[in-house]
Amino acid sequence: MKKIFAILLMLSVTLTFAQEKPKVDLKKDGDLTIATYYHDNGAIEQQGTFNKKGELHGVWTSFDEEGNKVTVANFTNGQKTGKWLFWSGNKLREVDYQDSKIASVSEWTDKVQLAIN
Repeated sequence: MKKIFAILLMLSVTLTFAQEKPKVDLKKDGDLTIATYYHDNGAIEQQGTFNKKGELHGVWTSFDEEGNKVTVANFTNGQKTGKWLFWSGNKLREVDYQDSKIASVSEWTDKVQLAIN
């Protein structure tokens, strides 16, 4: 029984350390930190900025593994603000935020690729 417990403990420790940390590049730009996160294939996963308090601030853009834009989000000092855009197949969803709360939602569907993608 002690051997089984010891083996399970070693496996759990090994698996914990084997997990890769997300690939990220950080660059200072005045009071902002520009962060770029990468998918395992090297393509950009998301990019945006943090303020000096470490809060999400400004525009954040997310991409799928093929490099297609999937989300554009806006933050002000960690709060969701303004228009957020979500692309999914032939659909575009626009969500407007005020004080981190959804104010309105619009959705468009088109058989051709959306021009602003």
